[in-house]
Amino acid sequence: MPILDNLSLEIPDKQMVAIVGPSGSGKSTLLGLMAGLDRPTSGSILLDGQELTTMSESALARFRRAKIGYIFQSFHLIPTLTARENVAVPLDLSGERHGDERAADLLAAVGLADRLDHYPVQLSGGEQQRVAVARAFACRPPFLFADEPTGNLDSATGTHVIDLLLAMHRDYGTTLVLVTHDRDLAGHMQRIVSLRDGQIESDLPTDSRT
Repeated sequence: MPILDNLSLEIPDKQMVAIVGPSGSGKSTLLGLMAGLDRPTSGSILLDGQELTTMSESALARFRRAKIGYIFQSFHLIPTLTARENVAVPLDLSGERHGDERAADLLAAVGLADRLDHYPVQLSGGEQQRVAVARAFACRPPFLFADEPTGNLDSATGTHVIDLLLAMHRDYGTTLVLVTHDRDLAGHMQRIVSLRDGQIESDLPTDSRT
């Protein structure tokens, strides 16, 4: 049985979209496909005018580095690198000069100016998620994908991360697509797409929900 079946979804530039649905409905799979982290067995994925399914692995890696930021639910920070070094990784890979300075500025923007040289094991879950948010925005990507960005956080820290995502979307004009079970976070988006059994059950502007 396919995880996603005959699913078609179009997202306009700079829109904020929440993907919701019960566990096993295909939310994270859809997000990974949209971000070019996975390849579909059939169909096409068009992002910024580029067909992801026909790209070579190296071309796809370059495209992701230039165009996409991704926030993982489990943070995926490199344990042997400090917070500043984790945020600087995509900057170094893209050849940006003064990557350490930009990393420090981004961490200050997410409230971690005093934690630059701390390793992930020395950071709380909320702090690690903020590092992950800063890293995702490091190269100013036009597309940001986030998988349960508040899923491992307490309500107060989750609210702070929501505020960060909204502020960075506003400041950078990034197209934001996220998977969430958090009703508060979903309610801040402009549109909510609900999945069930690998298909779109509903697709509505946030203010149209009942």
